[in-house]
Amino acid sequence: MRFSTFYYLPSTVCCLLSTSLRGVIMSRRYEMRFSGSGGQGMILAGIIMAEAASIYGGKNAAQSQSYGPESRGGASKSEVIISDEEVDYPKATSIDAMLAMTQEACNKYCKDIKQGGILLVDSDEVKDVPSGNFKVCSFPITSIARDELGKTIVANIIALGMITELTKIVSHEAIEKAVLARVPAAFLDLNKKALQIGFEKAKAFKV
Repeated sequence: MRFSTFYYLPSTVCCLLSTSLRGVIMSRRYEMRFSGSGGQGMILAGIIMAEAASIYGGKNAAQSQSYGPESRGGASKSEVIISDEEVDYPKATSIDAMLAMTQEACNKYCKDIKQGGILLVDSDEVKDVPSGNFKVCSFPITSIARDELGKTIVANIIALGMITELTKIVSHEAIEKAVLARVPAAFLDLNKKALQIGFEKAKAFKV
């Protein structure tokens, strides 16, 4: 496996991860964007998805991130490119699947969702949902994290479970391994439960 880190701008970091495909077939690159406000774990969500695809899924992946001057509160995004070939350009330009956890992030980053793509929004925060030739899945992600687990901090993990189920771009096993490899031992059960909730809630949507 190869792991490289690139610095494009002070607020943008990109890392490339790749492994042999081990028989996984993909017809093209798949572009994902995780967006929200600083402190919601969108950067971590992107890193976890990239590691699920590359380290545990046998695919090639590139992950980049950008955020405003505010460390918390400003809109931030993390992008992941997944492919069966080397990723020659690590930035997303035609989004297959996007997560928006805030209205600001949704407004700012939804412009390049492709026709037939998926937009998953947190309905607790995103009230003005954009229209387009893409599928919108609206769900109270933060409320579910609070009401069912007592911790809004794992809303990003619930969202990861949902977008994994909606896109099928990585397996449940791969994303779970990537999540559990990134969280402290004391929070393994909490994050595992959050991921499973995400899987189950996403099954209600037809995409």
